Amino acid sequence: MADRLIRATTALAVLTVAAVAAVISYQHAYELVSTHGEVGITARLVPFTVDGLIWAASMVILDASRRERPVPSLAKGSLSVGIVATIGANVAHGMSHGTVGAVVSAWPAVALVGSFELLMLLTRSATTSAAVQLAPEPDPAPLAPEVPKRVDVAQTPEDAIRADYLASLNGPGRPLSQRFLADKHGIDRRKVKQIISLHSGAANASTYHFLGNAPSPRHRDQL
Repeated sequence: MADRLIRATTALAVLTVAAVAAVISYQHAYELVSTHGEVGITARLVPFTVDGLIWAASMVILDASRRERPVPSLAKGSLSVGIVATIGANVAHGMSHGTVGAVVSAWPAVALVGSFELLMLLTRSATTSAAVQLAPEPDPAPLAPEVPKRVDVAQTPEDAIRADYLASLNGPGRPLSQRFLADKHGIDRRKVKQIISLHSGAANASTYHFLGNAPSPRHRDQL
């Protein structure tokens, strides 16, 4: 809110100064043109060509700045020529009253040019602020999929003994002894024997179930 108020009051002040300076500068240029041979509609339109050139060049420079393009050389040259022409015309108008008169007469033209440039600067600042506010925010980086944590299930001594024993059965050496397993896991040897026996019984039952429908070698001989 404060920024808008500042810009609005500044723009109003600049426009007011520019309007007053433009009227005075136009009057000085008109009187100068009238005293040097131009009359009628021509004398009234010539001053407009000077200030109009300044305005047109300023607009081209502003447009190039908004589009982020290089300022055309013609616009820069036209602006310089227009500034020199309007200040020169006002200085020439006041030269008949000496140096002080020339400076006083040139002041409205200087104020007009300064107001033009301040207005352009204010417009560029407002455009830049609006572009920054309307710029889309960058998309947040996608979150990496959360990897489920591995939950370790507590292993009982019986499961540990059974796992060690099964691993030894698949190994190249002999199966682990009951004494070794009892010492390793701190369990009574009889308990180890019971665990291994239960496993061996379950394995034999599975084997019998798998081969239950197949005749034994002796039965095949009898057949």
